[in-house]
Amino acid sequence: MFSGVSGLINRGQKLKGTVVLMRKNVLDINALTSAQSPTGIIGGAIGVVGGVIGTTVDTLTSFLGHSVALKLISATAADASGKGKVGKQTFLEGIITSIATLGAGQSAFDIHFEWGSDMGIPGAFYIENFMQVEFFLVSLTLEDVPNQGTIHFVCNSWIYNDKKYKSDRIFFANKAYLPSETPGPLVKYREEELKTLRGDGTGERKEHERIYDYDVYNDLGDPDSNATLARPVLGGSTLPYPRRGRTGRKPAKKDPKSESRSDSVYLPRDESFGHLKSSDFLVYILKSASQNVIPQLQSALRLQFNQPEFTSFDDVRGLYDGGIKLPTDALSKISPIPLFTELFRTDGEQVLKFPPPKVIQVDQSAWMTDEEFAREMIAGVNPHIIRRLQEFPPKSKLDTQLYGDNTSTITRGHLEPNLGGLTVEQAIQNNRLFILDHHDTLIPYLRRINATGTKAYATRTIIFLQDNGTLKPLAIELSKPHPQGDNFGPISNVYLPANQGVEAYIWLLAKAYVIVNDSCYHQLVSHWLNTHAVVEPFVIATNRHLSVVHPIHKLLLPHYRDTMNINALARNVLVNAEGIIESTFLWGRYSLEMSAVVYKDWVFPEQALPADLIKRGVAVADSSSPHGLRLLIEDYPYAADGLEIWATIKSWVQEYVFFYYKSDAAIIQDTELQAFWQELVQVGHGDKKNEPWWVKMQTREELIESCTTLIWTASALHAAVNFGQYPYGGYILNRPTLSRQFMPEIGSPEYDELAKNPEKVYLKTITGKSDALKDLTIIEVLSRHASDELYLGQRDGGEFWTFDKEPLEAFKRFGKKLAEIEEKLTQRNNDETLRNRYGPVKMPYTLLYPSSEEGLTCRGIPNSISI
Repeated sequence: MFSGVSGLINRGQKLKGTVVLMRKNVLDINALTSAQSPTGIIGGAIGVVGGVIGTTVDTLTSFLGHSVALKLISATAADASGKGKVGKQTFLEGIITSIATLGAGQSAFDIHFEWGSDMGIPGAFYIENFMQVEFFLVSLTLEDVPNQGTIHFVCNSWIYNDKKYKSDRIFFANKAYLPSETPGPLVKYREEELKTLRGDGTGERKEHERIYDYDVYNDLGDPDSNATLARPVLGGSTLPYPRRGRTGRKPAKKDPKSESRSDSVYLPRDESFGHLKSSDFLVYILKSASQNVIPQLQSALRLQFNQPEFTSFDDVRGLYDGGIKLPTDALSKISPIPLFTELFRTDGEQVLKFPPPKVIQVDQSAWMTDEEFAREMIAGVNPHIIRRLQEFPPKSKLDTQLYGDNTSTITRGHLEPNLGGLTVEQAIQNNRLFILDHHDTLIPYLRRINATGTKAYATRTIIFLQDNGTLKPLAIELSKPHPQGDNFGPISNVYLPANQGVEAYIWLLAKAYVIVNDSCYHQLVSHWLNTHAVVEPFVIATNRHLSVVHPIHKLLLPHYRDTMNINALARNVLVNAEGIIESTFLWGRYSLEMSAVVYKDWVFPEQALPADLIKRGVAVADSSSPHGLRLLIEDYPYAADGLEIWATIKSWVQEYVFFYYKSDAAIIQDTELQAFWQELVQVGHGDKKNEPWWVKMQTREELIESCTTLIWTASALHAAVNFGQYPYGGYILNRPTLSRQFMPEIGSPEYDELAKNPEKVYLKTITGKSDALKDLTIIEVLSRHASDELYLGQRDGGEFWTFDKEPLEAFKRFGKKLAEIEEKLTQRNNDETLRNRYGPVKMPYTLLYPSSEEGLTCRGIPNSISI
């Protein structure tokens, strides 16, 4: 980009530039939500922003004069120290009002730099803010640079008062370089900026800082408030865990190993929401809902109702049909909480009314069928746990000295009457038997869980692949701890399908216990651990060791957007002690501790979709099949659609990596990449540092596979387990999160009550009304897309994210291929022979459609874990 052009600029020439920025008050959520009006943020506040922009243009003059200064830095001409020459301090000039491409809330300013022929070509710039208030710098564009044309600097960063910084704020042009290919005059600047981002690992972090560092999960509890809120440290202990971002908050007084809590949690400043995007408001809603709305709703329900339980399935459906009438002052207490314009339909009455979940939009009772129960194991919100049964009876990996014999009590006699004439051995040999196994995860904790208000079982479910391609549950084993001690092994009962009389409801309850376990595993492992938590160390290591001009930083950056922020929020209100998850899901206070036990078996290469499918035995390698895999459940919507997305991501990553790395030797010689990978393994996932499965990062193929796996995890996998939460789980009967009493036994009063009023007993067993309302309120927010979400195949900065033409063209092909895949998936959903794609509930599998509109759509793959 810069070679051979030094001296081409005429002496005394001025370079014309355009600076785009956003004022703090345009981006400040508090300012936008302070109006006491329930018009709502999603629809209302963005309109307010437009009004602010339209009526207060004169305030932009505060950026003029000597308020904001820039200095260009040469990429081709060095000073005596070898660093690129620095130009004269230059201030913003006039406000530009004629740029049609400005985004919402953005403002543009003229600037003219003095830049002599001895200065070469600009490759970076310093910026100084002399105002007391920070602003968001979007970009700098230099125009008509001789023999160079236009130079773009994509910034997207908060700029605070200059006195707050220990080192000057610097930004680089959009050309990507491997470390060894960096223009000499920019090398020191590149190294210094990375050093700034690493910090020194000491002190409590301040809001304006941009330092990335690691810490263990020692901020989940609040022992200083109450001893019951103490939680074990995850990471660096017997409970391994990925690392989180370090805040440096002081230790708790009553437990020095724990970090003290505060309302605000430090994030590197550019990781916190600050883009003018409605996902900011979704997260604000999430925080508001957990801290304000839910307590108000619970209070309103306690005051107005003497019915703390749902009494019938119709009562549950009333949440969507008629809603719940609230006291007249409920809205005024909740206002101005956003989103609730859609929940509170005000037609004279104040009514809480949830949107109907997709799972009951066509048929309100199809969720009860065995076919739908099994279908959601391959096309629901947790579609990657089921595995092929390869031994019978199923065995346990638990220590027999501690937990006794946990071999399954399911027998051939339970299964063979429904195997269509096959023996169990023949069905296993023919790849027809599968298992949903939630046994070993639960058993070590089940006695403690059942000592609380919840009553649960460890579960195993055997499933049969039928001739028509659908799945059929054959038996469910429910196990609970032996009264004499865990070492005696569990007490287990096996339940078989039934469709008449009281036995039909016994079977429905057995399925509910399975789903409660699946819901917990989904929320704590599939969703939180295996996407949110495992990705955060990658975000930290990337920013500490890969310069913003490193091609792999540019490749991965879209897939990190807002992840650290949503994770910090989750640690504050969702997965913290007595937060939403602990209070509404079965695992309760052991939720994250149990996810840490599961993390012991986490293997990064197995997060790749093909490797996961093969490990679970649901696919086999087959060079003659698409993507080199043959699915043993041919109509497996998540796997079939996922392989299309996986292959397309990998193709894009391969083109990109091959453009910048011409050989495997270039991988080994890349000092930044090697430092990034070493720290990711040794520190970011430090409890796993000695695992033999980590690649050495010495070949292009290792880099391609690792980047593909990471992008898949942050985009498609997260979409598959996140955006179906409300469409499937918004109907609490379909995906309960708690079980509160054991299975009724024959001859007991509970059994007699089940015979008389089965719906009432079912509802007394699963998640209660109050917790269901909490649940629905949160998962509806989590299942939504922001209005300006960036999906797979899209990027911030349009075509200016990189200077290099070949990667730009490859990225366009990537986007085009994703659009073609979406058409292909739509055609699959129209194929009535593929029954698992829509099931008895008539709900097509759309979670891996790449694109989406705003809102609750049950489709769309955002680039990153942003909600």
